[in-house]
Amino acid sequence: MGRGRAKAKQAKVARELKYSSHPTDLHALQNELSGGGSSADRRPDDRLELDDRYDDYRG
Repeated sequence: MGRGRAKAKQAKVARELKYSSHPTDLHALQNELSGGGSSADRRPDDRLELDDRYDDYRG
C-alpha cells in the first residue's frame, strides 16, 4: 500500500526523459567511448582502493 504516489512520480520522470530532447555532446561521447581524455577525468576504482587497504587482513 502507498506505492501509488511513488509510481506516479516514476512515470512522470520516465515520460520527461522519453519526450524531452537534450542536446547531445557527441565529442564528449566519442571521448568516453574511445577511452580518451586525461587521467584526471577518470575516477579510480573504489574496489581496488579497498582491496589495497585491507590486504593485510586477508588470511
